[in-house]
Amino acid sequence: MNFDLSEEQQILVDSVAKYVKNDSPVERFRKLRDTERGYDIDAWTRMGEMGWLGVAFPEAHGGFGGRFTDLALILEQLGRGLVPEPMLASVVLAGGLLSRLGSAEQVKRFLEPMIEGRTTLAFAYAERQSRYHLHDCATRAERRGDGFAITGEKVWVLNGHAADQIVVVARTAGQRDDATGLSLFVVDAIAPGLTRTRVPMMDGQRSGLLRFENVAVGADRLLGAEGAALASIEWAIDRGAAAACAEGQGAVQELFERTVAYLKERKQFEVPIGSFQALQHRAADMYAETELCRSSMILAAIEADDDDDETRKREISTAKLQLGRGGWYVMENAIQLFGGIGVTDEQDEGLFFKRLRVLQALFGDAEWHVDRFQRLPRFATPD
Repeated sequence: MNFDLSEEQQILVDSVAKYVKNDSPVERFRKLRDTERGYDIDAWTRMGEMGWLGVAFPEAHGGFGGRFTDLALILEQLGRGLVPEPMLASVVLAGGLLSRLGSAEQVKRFLEPMIEGRTTLAFAYAERQSRYHLHDCATRAERRGDGFAITGEKVWVLNGHAADQIVVVARTAGQRDDATGLSLFVVDAIAPGLTRTRVPMMDGQRSGLLRFENVAVGADRLLGAEGAALASIEWAIDRGAAAACAEGQGAVQELFERTVAYLKERKQFEVPIGSFQALQHRAADMYAETELCRSSMILAAIEADDDDDETRKREISTAKLQLGRGGWYVMENAIQLFGGIGVTDEQDEGLFFKRLRVLQALFGDAEWHVDRFQRLPRFATPD
């Protein structure tokens, strides 16, 4: 398969790389991680003006008609600078669901302002007991007049602390573990009965703990068909996993290049430690794992647009496994070759390490994706 970029894609990559280098180096993240929001709304608006937020949305929805691979290329470069703006939460997750399921009025009201950089979005699906089981939902939406009342709790909601609107998974029928009966609603952040608590993550970014107490939403806030949301939720989370691999690839590549540069600069016995054969072998293995991460990420990004569920799941699970295991190899060796100082807060390498650990766990860790891969019809074995 040819992974070469088109001329338009190369221009896009170059523009994002230039932005990261000149306007959003790791030092900007260091400053923003101590703020309440954790990112800069002016930078978000600028991303909208540059078209990055709409690159993968249809032109009819205010986007540019690109594919998921174009978005993945952007995320890869942003990962190299630990850019904290909520691309994953707003564009990939909530934005993707609005584009897939939203009515013309919902798209115009909720999606287009985000594409323009005027608002941000979040997707609230995980609960304390659910882990990676997307059908496990105790939050309920009861019929109330011509609308619904949502009651429940969502945890680790990316950008949930700061989003203007939140796409919420709630059960309109059935029991907690049922695969049917799940629905999606668009809830305003200022809705009465919604309480948001800002929760810091280990990588310095923010998430939200959301509590809903009879939060009233009209029927016009129902996204897609009532009670039939699970397939779309799985689709969105798969694209989130592919996006995590893209951002993670940027971080892995950055760690590898920083380590090689350090091996050329750090001297022992008056010679660069990179001249030691054992360390050269380590660097060569790191390079191999980095390239495996990249190739599997690109294939996952390509298949993220595939209508065939099995193909999509197979390639995305493969990429997530490679990010978890191959990415870990690069991470641990980077820290070791830096002599342990890489885990200190003063060293940027420690920040990349923490962000990668979060990305490896988001939307299914390596073990979960191995299990899912084995359960796919083409690869399942008889009990």
